[in-house]
Amino acid sequence: MADKIKIGIIGIGNMGSGHFNNILNGACPELEVRAVADIDEKRLDWARKNLENRKAEGEEHEDVEMFDDASAMLKSGKIEAAIVAVPHYDHPRYVIEAIENGIHVMSEKPAGVYTKQVREMNEVAKKHPEITFGVMFNQRTNPCYRKIYELLHSGEMGAIRRTSWIITDWYRSQRYYDSGSWRATWSGEGGGVLLNQCPHNLDLFQWLCGMPVKVSAKMHFGKWHDIEVEDDVTAYVEYANGATGTFIATTGDAPGSNRLEISCEKGKIVCDDERLHVWKLETDITTFTYDKNITASFGSPKLIEDKDVETTGPNTQHIGVLNAFAAHILRNEPLIAEGCEGINSLTLSNAMHLSGWLGKDVEIPFDEDLFKDELMKRVATSRRKVNVNSQMCIQGEKKI
Repeated sequence: MADKIKIGIIGIGNMGSGHFNNILNGACPELEVRAVADIDEKRLDWARKNLENRKAEGEEHEDVEMFDDASAMLKSGKIEAAIVAVPHYDHPRYVIEAIENGIHVMSEKPAGVYTKQVREMNEVAKKHPEITFGVMFNQRTNPCYRKIYELLHSGEMGAIRRTSWIITDWYRSQRYYDSGSWRATWSGEGGGVLLNQCPHNLDLFQWLCGMPVKVSAKMHFGKWHDIEVEDDVTAYVEYANGATGTFIATTGDAPGSNRLEISCEKGKIVCDDERLHVWKLETDITTFTYDKNITASFGSPKLIEDKDVETTGPNTQHIGVLNAFAAHILRNEPLIAEGCEGINSLTLSNAMHLSGWLGKDVEIPFDEDLFKDELMKRVATSRRKVNVNSQMCIQGEKKI
């Protein structure tokens, strides 16, 4: 078994260039970049010059072949694995091509734009269990969220009663939206804050709390920016066990908040700006509520724990996801997130969009053909920006 996997990157824009640099910098020791593909010759020139500069400074790297056609790269025999880092609509297309060419594949988030498209991708993946397929849900490496997962799934907090996530620290300027012709358009991106910034949060929402069965959403399109997609969303969800929840997101607030609150039968978990606090009850709420021996009208279950919880371990983010991807290929070690799981967060965002468009509750599963039809109505009248720079400055900024 080889000790390094030959990998190609499809799309060498903002995210693809980050993966390119991380691998060349040695952060992913079991991966080596052997090819990149991009339809923009300027991006290929950037990759060439980057590699030339590294070699001029004495770094040793294998040659990297440049392709202006991703399909040609996947058929070239030069690579064993690929990262898909192109605009959202093309994620399923290239994942499918990679799998059908025997190439292990990691897709950037989101898995796609509409669930029908992603379901087809997952069906292809199921036919090829020998191929490793992952999705870039790098927030799952965060020790805070991993601790919440442990608390919830161990059973020590009891069943969930209520969830609430206020995730409004995604502020974006108009310059951000004007940095690419595809950004914030129905035809290029397929959505706004839900599909660009919040796939990670929606993934964590369902990973931690489970999938709801009903969604009702109010959303505003271009409320805070000159864009056609949503930049302000408030959603209400219901779960099969009767629990309820809210999810609030925008790119128009500054300063924003990032507060996840999960109320359970045996206590409460709050993660506020990645600071974790846990309350635990002596008696679960339902038992206490109906206990006939309780005489105090205003009594409540006794708290036995009320403390900040330290979370330990590195938050390896994109690098951790890629290293787990390599380890799965080489040694069958666990992925951070399997590719087929990408449909869950997309189901949530699609349901929210459909509810916002139709002005009514949407049950999950929903009519996937209806969603696609409604999306395509908006794609048909979508406006693309012209003469814009396809790159942006991201150093020191939150890059999602």
